Amino acid sequence: MLTIGCHLSTSKGFKAMGETALSIGANTFAFFTRNPRGGNAKELDLDDVAALQRILDEHSFGPLVAHAPYTYNPCSAKERAREFALEAMAEDLQRMEALPGNYYNFHPGAHVGQGAQVGIALIVDALCQVMFEGMRTTVLLETMAGKGTEVGRSFEEIAAIIAGVAERAPELAEHLGVCLDTCHVSDAGYDIIGDLDGVLAEFDRVVGLERLHAVHINDSKNPCGAHKDRHAKIGEGYLGSAELGGGPEVFVHIVSHPALRDLPFILETPNELPGYAAEIELLRGLQAGK
Repeated sequence: MLTIGCHLSTSKGFKAMGETALSIGANTFAFFTRNPRGGNAKELDLDDVAALQRILDEHSFGPLVAHAPYTYNPCSAKERAREFALEAMAEDLQRMEALPGNYYNFHPGAHVGQGAQVGIALIVDALCQVMFEGMRTTVLLETMAGKGTEVGRSFEEIAAIIAGVAERAPELAEHLGVCLDTCHVSDAGYDIIGDLDGVLAEFDRVVGLERLHAVHINDSKNPCGAHKDRHAKIGEGYLGSAELGGGPEVFVHIVSHPALRDLPFILETPNELPGYAAEIELLRGLQAGK
């Protein structure tokens, strides 16, 4: 069965997230490690975390995909912004140890005019500082749409970050992977509508499919190569709408592809819970009908 869920709020605690996931048919989910705009994280209630773990175990959930706030920019040109990203990411990864064996996804950052190579070097430096030996969380670099000066707009940039960490700290690189965002990779110029096999073969050549651990499954409000990053509901954007050049078969291929079908899928579409429940049912049906 497809492992799929969506972003859930931590406002009512960890156990409540598990219960909400069950109510919409999800068997994984994402959550922000703190307020998406940054700031201090709430103190962990370990009893609450343990209650969530019981739900995950009893209902055979797949790995969770925690998400770092968008405000983190470890390759900022501003020293204080880099320091904040380092401090918050380090704290996040320590807190993730309370839910071992899951994923911590983050946007690599924006080099803000310093150049991609400088940005990559700063991200590598940050990861080597915040990751630690013996950690039980896998850190995922998210594929980006290429908006502005985003780093991670190509498989080559993602690979360069991983290679940089592997060169400096090979024991840490074992805990690095990738989350592929379907809206982002299409907006970045990868033709997942017409040539998903080719895109994944290219990913394998450049990064390695063994590094691919999760998928953000989203439609896009923009055509391939737009570099804009605007998510759409499944079937209402350029990927899933036949009128816009895609169609339902695009998502059939995504959820049933041998390289993807067993990974956790996270919806980041513009929905409330009933909409997510409907999309979970839709995508499960597409995979089952393949």
